[in-house]
Formats: sequence, structure tokens, C-alpha cells
Amino acid sequence: MTQTAHGVEFSQQPSANPKSAQERAAILANPGFGNYFTDHTAVVDYSVDESGNGGWHSARVEAYGPISLDPSAAVLHYGQEIFEGLKAYRHADGSVWTFRPEANAARLNSSARRLALPELPAEYFLGAIRELVSADREWVPGGDGEALYLRPFMIATEAFLGVRAAREVSFRVIASPAGNYFGGELKPVSIWISREYARAGRGGTGAAKCGGNYAASLIAQQEAEANGCKQVLFLDQANDNAVEELGGMNVFFVMKDGSLVTPALTGTILEGITRMSVIQVAKDMGREVSERKITLDEWRDGVASGEIAEVFACGTAAVITPIGVLRDATEFIGSEDATAGETTMAIRTQLLGIQTGAVPDTHGWLTRLA
Repeated sequence: MTQTAHGVEFSQQPSANPKSAQERAAILANPGFGNYFTDHTAVVDYSVDESGNGGWHSARVEAYGPISLDPSAAVLHYGQEIFEGLKAYRHADGSVWTFRPEANAARLNSSARRLALPELPAEYFLGAIRELVSADREWVPGGDGEALYLRPFMIATEAFLGVRAAREVSFRVIASPAGNYFGGELKPVSIWISREYARAGRGGTGAAKCGGNYAASLIAQQEAEANGCKQVLFLDQANDNAVEELGGMNVFFVMKDGSLVTPALTGTILEGITRMSVIQVAKDMGREVSERKITLDEWRDGVASGEIAEVFACGTAAVITPIGVLRDATEFIGSEDATAGETTMAIRTQLLGIQTGAVPDTHGWLTRLA
């Protein structure tokens, strides 16, 4: 059987062993984040023929399961891989929607260009998401703060050890029911300052969403966790310790006059979809937003003087999370008794309201999936 989504035909190969309703209900009762996966995956393949022409083909939805790769597949040796992250939300009427998928499709292609991977036409990206969610719509949770997390990714599958761009590639989408990213009640988190490690460098892959950036951040994340912190902050140590981003989220500062400041995109910082949405939501509220260099010294001095009233992090998984303390072995900024700030929560409520259908979508950000 084939179905057409966004002008692309996807063949349907249903799983022979889907989870039962009882098994699914048990998982959805406490999904956590990234622990469980739905019954299906969407796949589109790419290959270059003998004449040198490349193209996407074999779009399909099939059973979720292990990927068969040759041991010499380029992704295993040279890390030629990119990914995205977005969510599907169940609205009050039972319908399922996602948030700004066109922006994710565009960012995937920006990452593809940087990693020498083929660009994926937006209709394949959107079609794959729609077809997967349509097949697994019963997996979309409906609880407060819950969603179906979607993970599109592209890997180089060609069996070849020469150092060049792969000529065989696979684009896939998997899905995982998700609860609160940090677990439990929303409260300010503690962040560890990375003094020794950098997430990315100038001219590198910092602006791309690729696995290597996250692999490079893990040792710093382990250091943060060993010191009781939820996330790690990376600085540009060659640029006055300018604030860059957390291991997987962008940072915003709420100033005492109600305006917002976030680090400017320099090529080493990932342009988050949530980041750009927060900027727009804040402007809709009549707040000024500045994208500029902000240093660790300004953060410290601003909190001490009251010039900086609130700090929060944002990203697809956590949406918006208040930051209470920034610290390392010699630094302590903020308060362990901090509560979520009024502006932080107002922006979070507005953004989540748009995503879940509780607040009107005046920007056309929502796309119905099922």
C-alpha cells in the first residue's frame, strides 16, 4: 500500500509486532525522555548512479528496528551525520499537530551543506513526519507537558573507506513519547561552567546540528553532573569569555527593564527553532530583544546589581527552563532558592499554549499531522 504526503508517495510496511494497547498505555504512563520508541520509522534513501546523478527514492514507513550497515559505512568512520528534533502535540480535540517543521527542514539542509550530505527536499521531510505520526498516532501522549518527540536524522551509509562525501545516504525519522525533559515539577536548574572544554570552534560545525558537536560536549556534561548540575555552559574563551550556549540549549537573559538579551549567532552557536520562536513571542508581548555578545563578567555583575533579573534556557526537548545558579569550582552566580521568573513563565506559557493549541497561532507555525 502507498500513501501520498506533501506530494511524495510513501509505501506502507506495517510492523508485524506492534506494542499492544496495554503495553503502550504502560509506557505512556511514565515515558521519561528518549526511553521508548513507537512501532514504526519513516525512511527515504539517496544514491548516486553511475553517471554521477544523485536522487532520493524508496520513501516508506516500515517497522521500527535495527539498521543494517556495512562495517565500512562512512557514518561509522567519518561521522557524516546530521539530525533534527521537533515534537508532535495532541490538542484538546484529539488532533495531532507539530510546530514549525518547515524551519526544521531548512535547518537540516543547512547542516547537510556543512557536512557534505545531500539536501533533502522539504516535501520528503514533511511527508516522512506526517506518515510516521499517522501510523503511530496512538503513541502521542496527551498529558500536561507531554508530546511525541520526533527525531529526523541523515546518515552516510555507503560502504567505502576513502575520505570523500558518501554517495549512499539514508534519511530516517523515529519517534519517542516524552514527558518533562528534566523530570518532575518545573524549577530553576543549576548550570556548570565549562572552563576546559569547547563545544565548537570558529570555522567548525557549531552552527550545524550534527552528532560530533554533541559527542564533544559529553565530557563537559559528565563534569557538570558530577558536580550536581543539570547542564553545562560553554564559553568563547578567546573572546572575553562570551556566553555561547548550553550543551543542548540556547540562553536568554531578562533585563530589569523587561527586555531580553541572547547571544548573537556567530557561526559557533546553533540557531535553535525554539530560540527564534522565543524572540518572536517576546516581541509580540512588546518586549525588546537584543542579539549581541554577552560575557560571563556581564552575567555575574548583572545578577549582582539586579540589571539581570532572570535567566532561562530554551530548546525543543525542554522548551523553556529557568536557570537558578551558574557555577564552577570558583564561581557562584545566582541563588539556589531562586524561583522561576515571571517573564520566563509568561513566555513559556505563551509558547507552550501555541504548540498545544490553547493559544491562537497568529504566525501560522502549526502543521496538522493527524
